[in-house]
Amino acid sequence: MKDLATIQHHPGIEEIVDVLCKKTQNTDRSFFRMMVCFFLGKMASSMRATIETKDRGSVPVNIYALSLAVSGSGKGHSVGILEESFIRGFRDRFMNDTFPVVAEQRLNEIANERLLRKTDSDFDTELEKVKGEFNRLGALAFTFDSGTAPAVKQMRQKLLMANAGSINLQIDEIGSNLVGATEVLNVFLELYDQGLVKQKLTKNTTESLRSEELEGKTPTNMLLFGTPSKLLDGGKTEDEFYSMLETGYARRCIFAYGHRIRAGESLTPAQIYAQLTDTSNEALVDKWATHFTLLADPAKFGWKIYLPDEVGIELLEYRIDCERLADSLPEHEEIKKAEISHRYFKTLKLAGALAFIDESAELTMDHLYYAIKLVEESGTSFERIFSREKNYVKLAKYLATAGSELTHADLNESLPFYKGSQSARNEMMNLAMAWGYKNHIIVKKTFEQGIDFFRGETLKETSLEAVTLSYSDHVAYRYRSERVPFDRMHELTQAPGMHWLNHALARGELGEGHRAGENVIKGFDMVVIDVDKGIQAAQVRELLKDYTFLMYTTKRSTDEANRFRIVMPINYRLELDGEEFREFMSNVFSWLPFEVDDVTGQRERKWETFPGQHWYNEGELLDALQFIPKTSRNEEYKASVLKLENLDNAERWFAQRMVNGNRNNQMLRFAMMLVDTGRLSYQDIERRVIEFNAKLDNKLPDDELRQTVLITVARKLAAAQTP
Repeated sequence: MKDLATIQHHPGIEEIVDVLCKKTQNTDRSFFRMMVCFFLGKMASSMRATIETKDRGSVPVNIYALSLAVSGSGKGHSVGILEESFIRGFRDRFMNDTFPVVAEQRLNEIANERLLRKTDSDFDTELEKVKGEFNRLGALAFTFDSGTAPAVKQMRQKLLMANAGSINLQIDEIGSNLVGATEVLNVFLELYDQGLVKQKLTKNTTESLRSEELEGKTPTNMLLFGTPSKLLDGGKTEDEFYSMLETGYARRCIFAYGHRIRAGESLTPAQIYAQLTDTSNEALVDKWATHFTLLADPAKFGWKIYLPDEVGIELLEYRIDCERLADSLPEHEEIKKAEISHRYFKTLKLAGALAFIDESAELTMDHLYYAIKLVEESGTSFERIFSREKNYVKLAKYLATAGSELTHADLNESLPFYKGSQSARNEMMNLAMAWGYKNHIIVKKTFEQGIDFFRGETLKETSLEAVTLSYSDHVAYRYRSERVPFDRMHELTQAPGMHWLNHALARGELGEGHRAGENVIKGFDMVVIDVDKGIQAAQVRELLKDYTFLMYTTKRSTDEANRFRIVMPINYRLELDGEEFREFMSNVFSWLPFEVDDVTGQRERKWETFPGQHWYNEGELLDALQFIPKTSRNEEYKASVLKLENLDNAERWFAQRMVNGNRNNQMLRFAMMLVDTGRLSYQDIERRVIEFNAKLDNKLPDDELRQTVLITVARKLAAAQTP
């Protein structure tokens, strides 16, 4: 098949869309194209245009459309322009001229048919009865926005008697009206393909005579439009909508999911005003309004459009492609499979509408490709509509933007989908927390006086080009706050006589840059760790080799007793208050595999610079989420620590990293850490390794340890002792 990217849209549709874009000041052309398609189908089906095929017989032209866009996109305005400016002439001529003429001819035929079955009547009597029955069915509604199933079937009976016109449903604000329209929408499901629906059996009385059932087809058109937020509300309406798609509307509708592309974003006010007052707008409106009015000529009623073999074969190829694509989807995606596999039928009906507008008695290859291009655009919109956010995603985003603590009651009042039992709400909250973890949102939970409080926050990823710090040549005053590249931090840490901290400072009572708790501005993107005893710098560099850090020696460091400071960027910039920061740092300290100075958990804590040694290491950024208090990740982390409470920090560090396939390697790293102390004998290291292995649930065989890990240890110790 042709590459759709090389195919232009139908020129008539594009000219009408030009007018709509200028009038509404929204340049989302795809959205307006689907609107125009509906009205083209509405005119074609009113005139009973049909596509004559060799494989399916006679197919009526009709269009079902669902158009969603945010408020202010021009939905109602564009519909008003199409109805009042473009097709008003068609509607008036059809209702006043064509429909009465065609109906009168058909009523005469019905009277003759009934007369042939009777011997005690005459034509005038039968015609009077038929006209009386026809009039009792009420006036024809060219378009309606609500109704009942019996009312739709009554109108259908009138159209069957007239053998003209179509049933046209247009519902605005579909999100607010969907549930109430369920009955009539169920009837429209049956009417789409051929305009056929089964009659309802009613009791026949002298006051209410049951009409004689007529055979025939009555094409139907449907336009549902509104805002996505009302339809996809996560509650009953959204459930009803997806049920509607599943029961058949996915395969029947063309879809538009628009967004407002404001002309003001690229045009000046003068240019916008020129567009609004452009005389070419009215010229195009007059051109197409006149053309549409001529289409309502009784001579064009019952327009037949023949499908040539070569076009039918091309349509069949498109059908096979669609079905192949649908078959490639998983079985559980039934709605998507239905929409894709039936695109060919929507294409056929839409191509028929285009042929009618062009007054063509043949459905050409151009008509087919115009229609395929439109239906593929519809498929893109359908994917956007169908791939809606899950309720727990909406919950996580709502919490992240609320800006305050919320209770279950607050959420229940604000979010229509946050209903149901306590267990259902808890499950949704857990899912929101899990989703947020992977999408830069944290949800904190606190419990006070029997009430759950929730607060969300959107996290920003740390940029190593701009980490936050404050520095001064005074212990308490004159601090300057900046964001600096992490790879240049050594210029500060190695400078003599400076002090710094990993938060910015606001102006305090004693002047700008006073280092005091009340002046600390929330927001940090690195943690600072002091190591004063128990482990050498080389060991720590080995243990932390997977992470990004800067390490520098402090002034009391010696070759025998290394004293140093570690600066580790975290993966997200966090905004924690003083108490949360202390708990956060406490969690970090407990995670580390070596002893640290654990009284450095204050936000206003400062560190002194020293022109000693320093080392950078490149790796991953420290995952801060597991350390943030009052979060589900932190609870999981604490639970994992409890499971390993029989291990010391170093053992726990390696145990948490052991999985099947790398246990021997992690055990070797543990042993090499012990070797690097330089103070342990082979027997001490062997004992520590065997004891550590015995504490593990997934321990290695002792023989394997002695034949691999401990042999490597012996060689390393022997090499160290060789001059």
